[in-house]
Amino acid sequence: EVVAMNTLTVNLHLMLASFYRPTRERPAILIEAGAFPSDRHAVESQILLHGFDPATDLIEVEADQADGTLSMQAIAAAIASHGPRLAVVLWPGVQYRTGQAFDLGEIARLAQAQGAVAGFDLAHAVGNLPLALHDDGADFAVWCHYKYLNSGPGAVAGCFVHARHHGADLPRLAGWWGHDPASRFQMAAGFIPAPGADGWQLSNPPVLALAPLRASLDQFERAGMEALRRKSESLTGFLEHLINERLSDVLQIVTPADPRQRGCQLSLRVAGGRTQGRALFDYLRDTGVLGDWREPDVIRISPVPLYNRHADVLRFVEEVEHWRGV
Repeated sequence: EVVAMNTLTVNLHLMLASFYRPTRERPAILIEAGAFPSDRHAVESQILLHGFDPATDLIEVEADQADGTLSMQAIAAAIASHGPRLAVVLWPGVQYRTGQAFDLGEIARLAQAQGAVAGFDLAHAVGNLPLALHDDGADFAVWCHYKYLNSGPGAVAGCFVHARHHGADLPRLAGWWGHDPASRFQMAAGFIPAPGADGWQLSNPPVLALAPLRASLDQFERAGMEALRRKSESLTGFLEHLINERLSDVLQIVTPADPRQRGCQLSLRVAGGRTQGRALFDYLRDTGVLGDWREPDVIRISPVPLYNRHADVLRFVEEVEHWRGV
């Protein structure tokens, strides 16, 4: 059900080529408002490619909570409201700006109950949260490996196709490396897809680019996601505690407090708006405390259990205190 290939957005287009089969009655794709731009570009272009109008057929669910996050009630209401027109629900495992994690099984169930396909972008979830895509019933999922799986920007990405689709006569954009390996080297004209997600591959994978992914996965196998998740909850909980106790006048946590609705990431707004936020971000970068910036006003801090420690969390807090004192 899982294959390493291409990059995230290429994989998303390949999945939409197979799973987005719009009709006049059912042309719409539903995403969250403020989705990662690459996802929105891909979805909009797919709608246009099929002769439909993103102005009416790209549905964006607005945040309904004060911190910019989405309740399950809002997601369910949007899917129900647009259900008869929905071809695909494409949802993040973790929303990149807010750090909110979602119940993928429930979203898949809601989408499929309306006759839509359920697809997920797991760029910020893979290697961060335990995932059970088969049991959750996702039709497809795509992700990159360069965040929590440590393979570097532009690394080979990943793709999931549920087993129930493996024998289906789905349309696809085919390539030689996706041909059944039993007859691939016969160089025949007809395309016979390889079993499973492998059948969506296009070309030879870049072996050197796969090497860091292999090394990273070996470490995940040694540590185990269960242990990593326990440490992650401890690190992020410690960060949350210190911010609330020592920095509540400087930082507002946007990410949900419920550990079930977040991974490693806390998204932080800085008192004083964008100017103060950028000033703090630049100060942290210059002192070697590396988070990242997301417009218009969010600093993302992600203590990763594979290689961060509680001392790293404490150092972040102390550096913010020093900046506040300056």
